[in-house]
Amino acid sequence: MPLLDLLPAERVHVGVSAGDKQHLIHRLAGMLAVDDGERPAILDSLLARERLGGTGLGRGVAIPHGRTPQIDTARAAFVRLAEPIDFGAGDGRPVDLVAALAVPAHFTDGHLQLLAELAQIFSDERLTDGLRAAPDAATMRAKLAEWARAARQSG
Repeated sequence: MPLLDLLPAERVHVGVSAGDKQHLIHRLAGMLAVDDGERPAILDSLLARERLGGTGLGRGVAIPHGRTPQIDTARAAFVRLAEPIDFGAGDGRPVDLVAALAVPAHFTDGHLQLLAELAQIFSDERLTDGLRAAPDAATMRAKLAEWARAARQSG
């Protein structure tokens, strides 16, 4: 399932204030949860994954993600932070673009495909520059959709 199918407009935000990595992960868990009952399981899965190794990719981007049996469908959220934060990326650069994933525990192959798609998105410097320059969340989502269309046509 392509990323955009999991990323409704209400889960794309610009100018998010987080303060630090922990606070951001708590906010992302809230964005990914359909209801308050899911939030603790999603939060636990994101935090557990971070304990295994940071999800900061470098170049100012991060992909916090987790799997949990408490949800039935995969979800994504995408934020651009108001102020970059330390995410423990290998290059030491603080993060300002964050794509978060919460997927069902059984969604192993799909999870890996989504991570691969996100790695491609974040490796496209022109796209990440465009995401950073986008004036609002709608424009940011439109840029992701444009990239996805071009990737389908070329691949």
